[in-house]
Amino acid sequence: MSPKRIVLHFSAETSDKPMIYRLVKDYDLVINIVKANVNPQKEGTMVLEVEGEKSAQGLDYLRRLGVTIEDLDREIVRNEEKCVMCGACTAICPTGALRLERPSMEVRFIGDLCVLCELCVKICPVRAMEVRL
Repeated sequence: MSPKRIVLHFSAETSDKPMIYRLVKDYDLVINIVKANVNPQKEGTMVLEVEGEKSAQGLDYLRRLGVTIEDLDREIVRNEEKCVMCGACTAICPTGALRLERPSMEVRFIGDLCVLCELCVKICPVRAMEVRL
């Protein structure tokens, strides 16, 4: 079973709850926090990879807390024919999924590091970065 990638959106009221601890302890899930923006008493988001037999029950627990869950069933891809290797995407990528290889100065895309923030899609001047559903 491969990990399921999701985004959690939670309110200020739930931001200080031990959600991840409960998912691990009560539902025996393996959690990888890919990206998080969490501040006490403020709305937050978290990108997770979740794996385990009780993942459906764990996600139901989060929904009962009022957490909105978004499945990341899309991916970012680079259209090799359009890409001119300008490197604009590498400067904005928060995870290093897009890198400028030296000395060749070619842009390399590592899809496993991508958290689907779509910043590269917005900044690419030739629209080589695309969202695939």
